[in-house]
Amino acid sequence: MASQPGATLDQRRASHAWGAVQRAKQKQGPHQKQEPKKFGGQAKKLPVRIMTAGLGQALAFLKAKGYAPGLLAELTDWINQRMPPQGNEPKDLLERIIEGNADVLRRATDEVLAYLLWLNRFAEAEGLTEDTEES
Repeated sequence: MASQPGATLDQRRASHAWGAVQRAKQKQGPHQKQEPKKFGGQAKKLPVRIMTAGLGQALAFLKAKGYAPGLLAELTDWINQRMPPQGNEPKDLLERIIEGNADVLRRATDEVLAYLLWLNRFAEAEGLTEDTEES
C-alpha cells in the first residue's frame, strides 16, 4: 500500500499494517492459505514471543508452525521497505537476522515491535483475533 508523500514514519507503519490486515481478512496474496483469525491471533502473541526469546526465535517459531505465513511475509515486506537489503544481503527477514550483525537485529526488532502495535490494533478492530489463548 502506497503511503502519502511527507507521511510520518508512524503513518507509514499504520498504512502498511492496515493493508496487511485487509489482505489477511480477504485472504489475498500471502494470506491465501491461512485463516484470518490465525493471522490476528499470532500477531497478538508475537510481541511477547519477541521479548521473551528474541526476534529470530519468534519468527522461526512462526515459520516452523506454519500458523500465519502471511504474517511473516508482511513483516518481511515492511522491514525490507524500512531497511532495504544491502549488497548480497538476503530479502528473507529470518535469513537477514541469522546472517546479519547485531545492529541489523536490534533495528529489525525495534521496527517489528513498533509495527506490531498498529497491526494488532487494526486486527482487533477488524475482528481478526482468536477467541482462545492457545498457541
